[in-house]
Amino acid sequence: MKGKSILVTGGSGSFGNAFVRTVLPMKPARLIIYSRDEQKQEVMARQYDDTAMRYFIGDVRDKHRLIMAAQGVDLIVHAAALKIVPTCEYNPFEAVMTNINGAENVCRAAMAAGVPKVIALSTDKAVNPLNLYGATKLAAEKIFVAANNLSAGRVSFSVARYGNVVGSRGSVVPLFKSLHSQHKPLPITDERMTRFWMTLDQAVELVLSSVDMMHGREIFIPKIPSMRLVDLAKAIDPEGRKTIVGIRPGEKLHECLLTEDESHLALETWDRYVLNPDISNNMKPGFRYASDTNPKFLTVEELRALL
Repeated sequence: MKGKSILVTGGSGSFGNAFVRTVLPMKPARLIIYSRDEQKQEVMARQYDDTAMRYFIGDVRDKHRLIMAAQGVDLIVHAAALKIVPTCEYNPFEAVMTNINGAENVCRAAMAAGVPKVIALSTDKAVNPLNLYGATKLAAEKIFVAANNLSAGRVSFSVARYGNVVGSRGSVVPLFKSLHSQHKPLPITDERMTRFWMTLDQAVELVLSSVDMMHGREIFIPKIPSMRLVDLAKAIDPEGRKTIVGIRPGEKLHECLLTEDESHLALETWDRYVLNPDISNNMKPGFRYASDTNPKFLTVEELRALL
């Protein structure tokens, strides 16, 4: 990333801060934070005292502002999204305008500005989506892959699809910790529930390594461990105080990162799956990468160490 100009949409959020901490020591020419939150940008400006940092107030719904911000940029990392499942369910049009229209605007801005590489962040909830958030992220994935058909080879668009991130905005971890500090029981939706789990630093590393290997059209899916929600609760509250509250509307018992219907288009490497219809696949027929059948589960002790 040395000498490169990088634009991060939603850059004042959890991922954006982790991305800056990792990339800034690599000496980029410019590291542009593009987001709507002036207060978070002000906090970042005080925290990262570096001449490479730039701050653009803007919304991904505004294509013209995106085009301005993308001038002279070598890489766009598209992290901006409405992510909280109940919020998206209650405000569906807002979720569509940010997550779907915003994704299209990023693609059009990148093509207008001639940005060589663009990578979007996606989620396991985009796979066979049950809630609106997942449906909008599935649409965003399709938009990014299809944008390669319009860019005439000048811009490459790819996607990094991964699971829950420890401590990110909307994560259950801050809630569990707050309730534990108040000696209150932790709400468990279902004792059978499992999720894919990774750290913010792992998410940043996935994106950076995917940028290095991308040619366009790929969806990069990391091999990451799963965790049981009851084990996470036990890692935070060893006394085991919990209450069963039931699965919320739009919530799955288990998540999936790669379905049987997709895996025949995927290539397996040592650390990830690469979903791309243009490459030769090496997957077994009917392979499914899901949080409940994942061979690697984090123990209570490993979860406690991560937290």
